[in-house]
Amino acid sequence: MTDNGARGGLLLGLGAYTMWGVLPLYFRLLASVPALEVLAHRVVWSAVLLILVVSVMRRWGAIRAAVNARTIAMLVASAVLIAINWLIYIWAVNNGQTLAGSLGYFINPLVNVALGVAILGERLRKWQGVAIAIAAVGVIIMALFAIDTLWISLTLAASFGIYGLVRKVVAIDSLGGLLIETLLLAPPSLIFLLVAAGDGTGAMGRDLSIDVLLVVLGVITALPLLMFAAAARRLPYSVLALLQYVAPTLQFFVAVAIFGEPLRPLHLVVFGLIWIGCAIFAWDSVRASRTARRAAREALGATAAP
Repeated sequence: MTDNGARGGLLLGLGAYTMWGVLPLYFRLLASVPALEVLAHRVVWSAVLLILVVSVMRRWGAIRAAVNARTIAMLVASAVLIAINWLIYIWAVNNGQTLAGSLGYFINPLVNVALGVAILGERLRKWQGVAIAIAAVGVIIMALFAIDTLWISLTLAASFGIYGLVRKVVAIDSLGGLLIETLLLAPPSLIFLLVAAGDGTGAMGRDLSIDVLLVVLGVITALPLLMFAAAARRLPYSVLALLQYVAPTLQFFVAVAIFGEPLRPLHLVVFGLIWIGCAIFAWDSVRASRTARRAAREALGATAAP
């Protein structure tokens, strides 16, 4: 990997996670639109944009070659999971629960590790175990003293974690998978929007600014995902492991500094434990990546030796 390639990957990754981090600001502009309708528009306009992207990139042949019954079945599952994740997050932002959403995405990387151990049989490194244990204490405290919002955090973390697990094992690239997911979700979403328009309850057509915001949701959804996919090909996993905390950190500050959501002592304790767990996890990821690269260089040197 060249320095320019790595620098480009870093910029793409930062761009993607920054867009996800400030996404609550966009959803708050759509606070007058029910969460389910926002989700439907997000799906439909994302599908339109992705069809255009795949057509311009001439990727239809490669995507069709990757599609079979097993792939479709798994993408049906991942589509349902990402729809649940999007719906809960939109609802949380527009109901004053952005902090709970932020907590969910802080927990998510640790959920990914736990799923890897439980489902894929991956071995848990010592410090990963420590990180998960500390974060678990934070979740338990939240369960004991703030059970009313814990469901938001856990649903977001679990749905996105399981979504990532499905997408990890399904045999299709990120662009093709995202396209098929949105195409699977598009028909029911379009029917929902047509019914809402027919009975006069739909938001589209009442306010030009809202109409534009709903259409641009397609770009807001697809662009960071495409940027992330490009960054993932250029950056080592350890860097991605660090970047993934950019989005929930920004969401946290948006919730407190802009939306004015109350930051109670309980939040400080829980987020403090989660942050400690995330910091240990990130440090361990960087350490493990450096060890692996050093071992690879030594093995290459031993192979090249006469």
